Amino acid sequence: MPSIMWFRRDLRLLDNPALLAALAAARADASADGRVVPLFTVDPVLWDAAGPVRQAYLSRSLAALDKSLGGNLLIRHGNPIEGVPEVVAATGASSVHIAADFGPYGRQRDSAVELALGTVPLVRTGSPYAVAPGRVTKDDGTPYRVYTPYFRGWMRHGWPKPAADVPPDANWWQAMACHGLPVAPDLGALALPEAGEQAAWQRWEQFRTAGLSTYSELRNRADLAGTSALGHYLKWGEIHPRSLLAELSDDDEVFRKELCWREFYADVLAQNPQTARLSLDSRFDQEMRWSDNADDSFEAWATGNTGYPFVDAGMRQLRTEGWVHNRVRMVVASFLIKDLHITWQRGAAEFMYWLRDGDLASNSHGWQWTAGCGTDASPFYRVFNPVLQGLKFDPDGDYVRRYLPELAHLPGKAAHEPWLRPDGYQGGYPERIVDHHLEREVALANYSAIKKPTA
Repeated sequence: MPSIMWFRRDLRLLDNPALLAALAAARADASADGRVVPLFTVDPVLWDAAGPVRQAYLSRSLAALDKSLGGNLLIRHGNPIEGVPEVVAATGASSVHIAADFGPYGRQRDSAVELALGTVPLVRTGSPYAVAPGRVTKDDGTPYRVYTPYFRGWMRHGWPKPAADVPPDANWWQAMACHGLPVAPDLGALALPEAGEQAAWQRWEQFRTAGLSTYSELRNRADLAGTSALGHYLKWGEIHPRSLLAELSDDDEVFRKELCWREFYADVLAQNPQTARLSLDSRFDQEMRWSDNADDSFEAWATGNTGYPFVDAGMRQLRTEGWVHNRVRMVVASFLIKDLHITWQRGAAEFMYWLRDGDLASNSHGWQWTAGCGTDASPFYRVFNPVLQGLKFDPDGDYVRRYLPELAHLPGKAAHEPWLRPDGYQGGYPERIVDHHLEREVALANYSAIKKPTA
């Protein structure tokens, strides 16, 4: 009997242990001719929750995966709890193979599918991570809540070498009617990078040869292409972090640590699934004072019209590219939470709607880090000054001018402070909606209030 490889966040052929397990199971049965049904289910729960950018990117990634499978990717639309057993029944498959999902919804879905399959096993092999959540613990078996000791434990634990290549004679079998690629929305002028495994490896080679050696010095510069820009490839598993780690040297510690942050946040979410939507420090949801009437402020922030150039450039980059530089993500998050006094959850939802690399664990906990309410969080009293951050990480104003044409006439660092120039607003750029220094004091006062014991 054939086997089924149910792709989810592992849209690749290389370094894919679950796929190799599916091939091995099919070849163990002489009557199956080694046939493997490569399956992807378009789950309406996940599809509808994704923003248009991730929907469009996923559709393109599936097209690339289908091409690598010789046009044999079986795409089915609908609830996988019903859809996967239907494929099993239609094909007579003896096993269904997956990479383990540690997300809150994914775990529940897989348990339900496993129950629906009855005697046909749902075989979990590998995961989207070099070290699966739950594997790295303290000596007493409890999970880490601070990144640095987690990183040390992660390094001690280690990870296997990349999996073997898929045999060239693999027998892919579409088996039944394919529902076709999900229809992606029109993104207008928003440009996406090329999707798929081949594109992921090409980008990695570009970064490894031309950017990795300077990563530690340039990664915070918003005006320069100093980051790997691999987030969306890792999100969809078009390349596995283990593959990247295998090519790093001892000199690449900073980049290795960035890969570990992704795994740390996945571990935090697996241990605390409620933190996808709730603050790990519940005081921030239950006691902290937030703005009661913030719709206009939120709209100004979301559309890049706050009057603070570095913040606005970041938010316009988000809507132009479906991506934001990591340093800028922290600055715009701090501004929303501590200058506009709007909850991190609202900002995180906006990011998830627009980001091409939107990952629930990294996004929710990255926001909580800035808000000061999560695991290993930055202290709440660390309030990013949006002007000083811009001057430091975009010293010549190139990043700001790239996304804010209203400030294109201002030379150099003057683009960060148009209020200091008599011609600063001649291009129609909006004036500042708040006074950063005053709002910083408000934020700190609100935080001080929740530290006091309740009566």
